[in-house]
Amino acid sequence: MSLFVIPNFELQCGTILPEAKVVYQTYGELNRDRSNVILYPTSYGAQHPDIEWLVRADGILDPTQWFIVIPNMFGNGLSSSPSDCPSCGLAEQGFWFSHFDNVRAQEQLLRDVFGIDRLALVYGWSMGAQQAYHWAALYPERVTRIAALCGTARTTDHNRIFLASLRSALTSDPAWTGNGFDGIPDRGFHTFSLIYASWAASPAFYQAGLYYQFGFDSLEDYLQRGWEANYRKRDPHNLIAMIDTWLKSDLSDNPTYKRDYALALASVRAKTLVMPSASDLYFTPADCKREASMIPNAKYLEIPSIWGHRAGNPYQNPEDETFIRQAIAELLAH
Repeated sequence: MSLFVIPNFELQCGTILPEAKVVYQTYGELNRDRSNVILYPTSYGAQHPDIEWLVRADGILDPTQWFIVIPNMFGNGLSSSPSDCPSCGLAEQGFWFSHFDNVRAQEQLLRDVFGIDRLALVYGWSMGAQQAYHWAALYPERVTRIAALCGTARTTDHNRIFLASLRSALTSDPAWTGNGFDGIPDRGFHTFSLIYASWAASPAFYQAGLYYQFGFDSLEDYLQRGWEANYRKRDPHNLIAMIDTWLKSDLSDNPTYKRDYALALASVRAKTLVMPSASDLYFTPADCKREASMIPNAKYLEIPSIWGHRAGNPYQNPEDETFIRQAIAELLAH
């Protein structure tokens, strides 16, 4: 794990961070002409140890062939986040991180530390897919391919309702002061986890009781140990900060595209693989297919899964992992 610090980094919200910190992890070896680079941004609530499971010789991303960089997203508790950054507040104080911020910081990291000016692939799931789209739109000449799994380039209104419910679950807790927490939001964590679990997996997943195969005794046990316990490991201020980034995700909301969404998608030159889950409830196949139709060199490929949104991060699901691995191998072969 390494740290890259950018002095006096101006965020899209107007705040200048005296020290913007990007924590990152690398895997594999950078080749002589720096042509084997894969960028793998983090997703909501995740830090690089949570998503590196697929980086292995027989995995979706092979470090024996590729130099893989996982930069931790702002707000996730490793890179600059409200939990450890005096300059970082919340939207209640007019502060937020955007993917425009994440991608610009990642670009500076790659350029300054490694001398990398072109990416063979940006691979991302969920909020990582949002960052992949931003990379391809903001640096169209420098991204050869992107794989966007279970994510859209712009957050839809339906998705925003889901995010607003998560935010409300936390900020309705008695520990919320109006601009932060003065204690552990126990009730908020519980409600937050119930909402997340109900959206992240499909009705068919629950009907089939797939969680029993992982040692859970009941649905209630799964919700408590499989969901709530995991989110309790994160600072609630950081969870809100990442929600706000997700809420504001729009690859056209920047000085380059000036909210021209169609132009931003049409400007993507990378070979693009759009991979939604057939049963995703908030990055729906219809939303992903519509965006794919607006990107010049895009292939649309659904993951045929009942795992819902989690099909795109199939660490417990060998069938979906095999499907994704084969699709990525084909993408990288051309």
